[in-house]
Amino acid sequence: MDNLLRNVETAIGEEELWQRIKDGKRLKVKFGVDPTRPDLTYGHLVVFNKLRQFQDLGHEAILLIGDFTAQIGDPSGQSNLRPVLTKEQVDENAATYLAQAFKILDEEKTTVRKNSEWFGEMTFSDCLQLARKMTVARMLERDDFSKRHLENNPISIVEFLYPLVQGYDSVVLQADIELGGSDQLFNMLVGRNLQKERSQPQQAVFTLPILVGLDGKRKMSKSYDNYVAFNDSPKQMFGKVMSIPDEAMYTYYQLLLNFNEREIEFLKSEHPMEVKKKLAVELTSIFHEAQEAKAELQQFEQVFSKKENPDEMPIISWDSINFNGESPNLLDALASLDAFDSKGAVRRLIQQGAVRIDGMQETNPFHPIEKPKGSIVLQAGKRIFLRIRG
Repeated sequence: MDNLLRNVETAIGEEELWQRIKDGKRLKVKFGVDPTRPDLTYGHLVVFNKLRQFQDLGHEAILLIGDFTAQIGDPSGQSNLRPVLTKEQVDENAATYLAQAFKILDEEKTTVRKNSEWFGEMTFSDCLQLARKMTVARMLERDDFSKRHLENNPISIVEFLYPLVQGYDSVVLQADIELGGSDQLFNMLVGRNLQKERSQPQQAVFTLPILVGLDGKRKMSKSYDNYVAFNDSPKQMFGKVMSIPDEAMYTYYQLLLNFNEREIEFLKSEHPMEVKKKLAVELTSIFHEAQEAKAELQQFEQVFSKKENPDEMPIISWDSINFNGESPNLLDALASLDAFDSKGAVRRLIQQGAVRIDGMQETNPFHPIEKPKGSIVLQAGKRIFLRIRG
């Protein structure tokens, strides 16, 4: 039980759960994901690791694809109404989830369910009967709902129903335990209440911490663009991990690689750059071949430690660059790439001294560029390189 509780932030019903384990029961362990976007992220990995731990102990891992709930939109931690997705959008996203999830879970030992299986069959009368199980006062106990109510921000009835819908999943699946992020605690407790109402054994609830994003400040989220996706390329994944603040990397070791306190204390005695490179290699190796992760390490050291150009970079011809009919300059050359949000972003990057031409820093956005006889290399920031051939 100590092992199962590692990294768990809140555990409710663990005594009953422990009794079921001692009685030899094979537990049904539920984790639900709503396919609102096509990618799973390292934030999901925190919970997937725990689900895999139960799976390795012989319990039934139930991966619930919330294809029905995704069309409602989970308001957890949100200050505004979530955009509504179409069934086609949800189905398209859901199709990618399983391939990603099985990079962590044992496919042969995973039960996959979709909650449209039962909600698609419910009548309006069934929905009203379910809605009777919750009061408005109880719903307003949720922090995000109460804050929005006090700030006179609209809360739709549909959003009110979301915790009931998620909770009813546990009734149908007869879950013994539900796993989720700490922002899901209220919803999972609703599941316990609904099971009690149906005279079922109540599920235990384990919440896992919310992983901080690449900025080291806010939670990892696609909305904040501070995430690492399961589907990122080895280069993207390695580079993103290397960009996290030093103080955040020990949390990544703990939550993503299951390092214990003693192991983390040892890491803190080593040089932070070496610790971060090890982290990037380990995490990239989970989703890609080990040799690909080592190749990215080699490229990183070549570029950042030895100050050399990477072996591979985009190559474009001089004639393909759009200089808008004006004299060729650095700003237009870099703006021709798809790597920047706007021309203004490129200008700021140059003025901040983050751009080099063949290794030489250049802070003038309008620095003239002549057609090279061979090629020149432009570097923007730490990870963007471009070779221009004449």
